[in-house]
Formats: sequence, C-alpha cells, structure tokens
Amino acid sequence: MSTTAPKIGNLIKTLSEYMVEARTKALPDEVAQKAKHHILDTLAAMVSGSTLDPGKLGIKYAALQGGPPEAQVVASSVLVSATNAALANGILAHSDETDDSHAASGTHPGSAVVPGALAMAEKNNCSGETLLRSVVLGYDVSSRIMRTLRPRRPFEETRGRRFGSHAMGGVFGAAAGASGATGFDALQMRHLLSYTAQQASGITSWQADLEHIEKAFDFAGMPARSGVTGATMVEAGFTGVPDVFEGFNNFIDCYSDAPDKDALIAELGSRYEIMQTNIKRYCVGSPIQAPVDALLNIMTANNVGFSDYQSMVVTTSTGESRLTGAEQSMPDINLRYLLAVSLLDGDLSFEAGHDFARMTDPTVVDITNRIEVKADPSLVTPESPRQGVVEFTTKDGRTFRDHVVVVKGAMENPLSPAEVEAKERPLLAMVLGGDRAGELIDAIWNLESVGNVRELRPLLSA
Repeated sequence: MSTTAPKIGNLIKTLSEYMVEARTKALPDEVAQKAKHHILDTLAAMVSGSTLDPGKLGIKYAALQGGPPEAQVVASSVLVSATNAALANGILAHSDETDDSHAASGTHPGSAVVPGALAMAEKNNCSGETLLRSVVLGYDVSSRIMRTLRPRRPFEETRGRRFGSHAMGGVFGAAAGASGATGFDALQMRHLLSYTAQQASGITSWQADLEHIEKAFDFAGMPARSGVTGATMVEAGFTGVPDVFEGFNNFIDCYSDAPDKDALIAELGSRYEIMQTNIKRYCVGSPIQAPVDALLNIMTANNVGFSDYQSMVVTTSTGESRLTGAEQSMPDINLRYLLAVSLLDGDLSFEAGHDFARMTDPTVVDITNRIEVKADPSLVTPESPRQGVVEFTTKDGRTFRDHVVVVKGAMENPLSPAEVEAKERPLLAMVLGGDRAGELIDAIWNLESVGNVRELRPLLSA
C-alpha cells in the first residue's frame, strides 16, 4: 500500500471544512425561523404518520430491532439505537405526503434530514441550537448533491442511471445532519462522505408501490438510517477514502455523465437551501397542491360549491400521470378524488386525504366522473414548476377559472409562522392531544432554549 498522501480535490476540501464550520456558525434570523418551520412540519408528519400503516410498521420494526436506548421513535415510548430510530422516524415522516419538498433538487429533504439529525443529537445529548444548525446543514448538502448530479432537471432520467433523486439526496442530507451532532474534524467529515457515497442508492421503481410502505423506506427511512450509520461508524473510529467526489472512481463521475461539480459548493454559507424548500399546505402529493388551491379559490371568491357543480376541467403540466391518475388507489395522491372531497367539504383535511372507503362513495365517484384532466407542459417554468388551472362550470352555465402559479407554501409564497402552526397543530393533536401539541409547538419556536433535545421526548411520546 502506498504511503503517499492522496491528493484532495477542492470540492470535498471546501465541503468538509464547511461542515465543520457549520456546527458553530450562527444562522441568520430568517434561516433559523425557516428551519423551525421545517422541523415542526417534519415532526407533525412523523406524529400523524404513526396513524398510518407505514408508520405503524416503522415503530414495530424499530422495537423489534432494539439496541441501546440512544434515541426515541416518535409517537411511541420506544427507545432504540440511533440508526434504528432514524430508520423508523424517516418512515414515519414519509408515511404519506405531509412532508416538505425541494423542487430544484427533486428531493423531500425534511423526512430524511430531520430524523437523521434528531437521532444523532439525542444520542450525543446535544442542544436544540445544535439540532437547528444540523438540520440547516443537512438541507444544504442534500439539495446540492442533486444539483450536481442533475443540473438541468431533478427528475431527469436520460442523464446517468435511473436512480431515485429522493433517496440519493436524502442520504447525503441525513449524513450531514447527523454530522452536526459530532465533533468530527474535516478529515473525518471526508470519511463520512465516503461511507455515505457507498450507501447511496435508490431507483424509481417506488412509483409502482400501491401502499406507500416501500416508498416511505425509499424516500426517508433508508437514507436517514444510512446517514446515521455512516456517522456512527466514523464516530467509532472507521476511516475511509479521503476524496469520494474527485478521486479514483469517484461518486460524481459514476452517477452522472454531465455533472455540474461547482454546484456542490456554490454559495455555501450564503445561499441556504432550506429557504428554497416548500412546505405543503395540504397533506397530499405536491402536483395536487395547486389544483386544490385553485378549486378552493373559485369556491370562496364566487360563493359556489357542490350544489352548483356541473363539471370541472383541470390542467397541470403532466395531466393524468401514473402517480396522480384516476387509477391511483391511494387517496392522498389521487387528483380527482382529492378535488371531489375538497368540493364537498369546502377544504382538504388530513382525514379526507386518507379515507380509502370514501373513494368509492357514489357522490364522490359521480363528481370524479365529471372532471376532465388535461396536460400543458408550458405550466412548468423555472420559477414555478408546479402550477395548476381549474375551470369550474355550474349547472346554470357559468364558468369560473383560477390559475395558481405559485401555490401557498412554496418557497416563492411561504407560509407564515401562524399558517405553519395552523397546519401542524391538528396533525400533532390527533395523537398527542391538544395540550402537548401546544407545548411541542412552543418548544420548537424556542428551540435555541432547549438545553438537551432529549427534553423533547415526553412531548413526542404516545
């Protein structure tokens, strides 16, 4: 074996040094506030996810695996190893479509980053402020990995292999988030990135999952677990390849034939990716947010509802895709079903979005049969990639139209703290009760005052 020190490229040198710096670097006020929004949003996704099959299985699996009581499985009293907690909490966070999304990178960062950062912060008795900085770092790395591999379009499959952006970005985000709770130096950070690259995986076969169970593992459970696995291995003394981004047979060249390598470190410390991440207003798939908003806008502005309804024409960039089409058996990603219950209820609740039985209700079916879905690729723009148009025709022949360019909750039109709280409170209260939900919300709004994140355990137990 050669004793010559290997050459370290600028990419991994810059990133690893920044990851060390980020542990103690003060966050701008607006970044810290946005991070709290996403931590609370992800915790609410975990808690509400515990009522669904993927979440129930995640809790059961973690309890069976056990391990030292390093971290809590949310919405339970189960304490297990950090890796097992990260796995279960990731599955909880993506048990349905409640969690956040980053359009520019094609990732769901929160459901992987927050479980990874939280598990490691619990394991190492870290403060709330450390958790806050760790999460911000995780979002930065998660998104930049995919900007590097797929610089033109995040879901593009014609460049490189058909790997899943959600898992690939997620595992690097979870590893970076976990690193914030360690004392790693720059070399150890490089070793962590090498172990992360070796675990990076995921293909788009998740689209055939009809129960959202494997999808929860692919998007969040697997990357959260793998990120924490790498962190705990390096913490235990494992060494690795010092440059997995520009060295021999490196990660970037293996996964992309035309990467933008500069994107990995561009504007580190000045452009925070969490500021460009969307929080869903409704607990349903991202492409459905704008059409639902458009329908509810029409109903409110024109005082019309189900009794007036004759038909609807809905236009999205892809139209009736295999993920949101009429044949989709999961209610939270079936476009026609979600528009029907929104019309009937005057809003779109978590309960309605997860009501399998209601999908066959005769009234719902009648509404869906009178919805036409069209595709218009021009609705995809760099500024607003997920627009939606609804044309609502009444029984007496009137037609109302609404075009949602930027859905509420998107990075260009973010939710206010009050609006974030309005979304999360009922999701938390359904499992934790109203009082504890309120206490948890207050704790997250004041996360810098939490001396040890283990103090959150009683608020997250069920």
